[in-house]
Amino acid sequence: MRDLWRAPGRRDPCARLGVRTRPRGRGRFRAPAGRLLCALLGAGGPAGAAAAPTAEPPLTLAAAVELAVRENPELAGARARWAAAQEAAAQARALPNPMFQYSGMDAADNGSWPNTNEKRFMVQQPFPWFGKRGLRGRVAEQGAAALHQEYEALLRDIVMQVKEAYFDWYGVQRSAAITRAEGDVLQRLVKIAETMYATGDRTQQDVLKAQAEITMLQTKLLELDRQAATLKARLNQLLNRRADAPLGLAVSGPPADTALTAGQLFALAARHRPEIKGAAAQLERSQAERRLMQKEYWPDYRLGLEYRNFRSSDPDMFMATVSIDLPFWQSKYRAGVREAEQMIAASRAAREAAVQQASFDVQDAWFKLQTARRTLELYRKTLIPQAEERFQASDASYRTGRVDFMDLLESERFLLNARTMAALAEGAVGMQWARLERAVGTDLPAAAPAEGTKP
Repeated sequence: MRDLWRAPGRRDPCARLGVRTRPRGRGRFRAPAGRLLCALLGAGGPAGAAAAPTAEPPLTLAAAVELAVRENPELAGARARWAAAQEAAAQARALPNPMFQYSGMDAADNGSWPNTNEKRFMVQQPFPWFGKRGLRGRVAEQGAAALHQEYEALLRDIVMQVKEAYFDWYGVQRSAAITRAEGDVLQRLVKIAETMYATGDRTQQDVLKAQAEITMLQTKLLELDRQAATLKARLNQLLNRRADAPLGLAVSGPPADTALTAGQLFALAARHRPEIKGAAAQLERSQAERRLMQKEYWPDYRLGLEYRNFRSSDPDMFMATVSIDLPFWQSKYRAGVREAEQMIAASRAAREAAVQQASFDVQDAWFKLQTARRTLELYRKTLIPQAEERFQASDASYRTGRVDFMDLLESERFLLNARTMAALAEGAVGMQWARLERAVGTDLPAAAPAEGTKP
């Protein structure tokens, strides 16, 4: 259908439609209907304002996702936590600080503090038992890896939400455009009803019904505009923008069907799903903690070097020292090992749960995507052609007086609903695609559309 609203360089939509602004003869109902239709198509009013071309450049899906990944505050916080956790391994592997000790010794009855008779200077370095520092670093690394997967899971959540809002908005926009273009059809019906009323072939009721249908169309447009405003606000929130920030029209339709089978999708989820990888990192962390607790049975030790200075004629001295901890109270180490073993069991259960949840999510999203695609194809290939044939038959029958105006209007409504539902179904396909990508944990390649197939 034609684009009927006003744009730069175009004629007034009322003039293009041949709508008069003053009543004339028995067609006195033409003026109110025409004024209402002009408001509907862009000459004025809320729906017309929403239909006006936007100055913002079109917004592609790729641009929206890129902006969300860069600007979303939740993702920024998760990235910072992951970056902070990456610094823990270096701290865990570092040696404890050495200790410097000074002491002076002199006779009790004739001391000369601080210039004592004997001065001692000692430097002592603690060392954990062999392998402990490496295991502590390993525990910290796996903790950072788990945080990384938490960030990846949040990233996939945000990307899914952006795509859901975008495709939902895309479907609403297309539905609104189809509804606005339907004004051309309604204007034609108004003219037919007025002409037949003027010749006495039909009653005034047909004209009134046509005018009421235009009002109902405007009501539907207002509802679609409300939905679009809500979706734009949601998308702006995900992009870290104010809710009323302007956005260009959504121009990226849903991708073509994927060539991957369900089995391949399950395999992809096992490799890429962040929750599975995060649970695996937690399992490795728990296993490293158990090995570390087993090392705690072995004592830490300290190496030291002491220098002694005497005021007497005795020569100065150097002395090396070695000291070790005595891990005598071993019940706490046994408890630590048991704790680590329970954490390993919990991590294994969490990994198994993540695998099963991923399997369910993939199956659910895959089935819903296929259902959405079949629904869209049903609209495009069956329902819309049937509705067009019905409308054409009703139009011809009304002109010859074989059906009444309500039948004609019902056919027009059915065709409009089929077209708008197809537009919303197209958005639903994109939303289900986004959910399947979230279930798998990575972007999916789209299959090339078959030759002659509408994208």
